[in-house]
Amino acid sequence: MTEQATPRRGRPGHDQAAVLRAAIDLFNRKGYDATSIGDVAEELGVTKSAVYHHVPSKEHLLSGALDEALGELEAAVASASKADGSAYDRLRGVVRRSVEVLVDHQPAVTLLLRVHGNSDIEKAALKRRRRIDARLAALVGQAVEEGTLRADLDPDLVSRLLFGMVNSLVEWYRPSGPVPVEQLADAVTAMAFEGLRG
Repeated sequence: MTEQATPRRGRPGHDQAAVLRAAIDLFNRKGYDATSIGDVAEELGVTKSAVYHHVPSKEHLLSGALDEALGELEAAVASASKADGSAYDRLRGVVRRSVEVLVDHQPAVTLLLRVHGNSDIEKAALKRRRRIDARLAALVGQAVEEGTLRADLDPDLVSRLLFGMVNSLVEWYRPSGPVPVEQLADAVTAMAFEGLRG
C-alpha cells in the first residue's frame, strides 16, 4: 500500500511565487509598512495561515522581492565585467540588459527603487545597490581610459545619469503598451551612446 502525499494547505494555484507577486504588488501600492500578511492573504483570497504556510514573515517577502531585482542586476553587471570586448561594448551591453531586467522584473525593481534604508533588509539592499553603482562607474572609467567615451565627465556622474535614465522607466513604461522591450532597449542604448543628433 502506498502512502498518499499530505495535501498542502491553501487554495490550489497559490505557491510561494504567487504569494511573493501579491506581496510586491501590495508593497508598491500601499507601501511596505502599511501592508500586513493579512492584506496579502486577502489579495490572494486565502487565510493568513495559508500565506504563512509558504513564507515565515513579511520581512521574508521583502527580502525575496529585493533579491529578485538585485540578483538580476548583479548578474548583468558581473557578466559585463567578465565579458570579452571593449569596455564601451560591455557598458553598452549592460545598459541594454538593465532595461530588459527592469521590464522583466518591473514590480520588484520598482520596489527596490523605493526603499530608503528603514530596516536591516533595506540597508543591505542599498549596500548591494552601491556596489553595483561602483562597478558600473568603474566600467565607465575603463571606457574613458580606452578613449571610447568622452573624458571631460566624471565616470560616477555618467554612470548615475545612464542608470537614472534606465530606472526612470518604472514610472511610465508598461509592458502591455505599444513599445516592445526590444525597441525600448534599442532606444535607450542609442540615446545613451549616440545621442539625438541626426
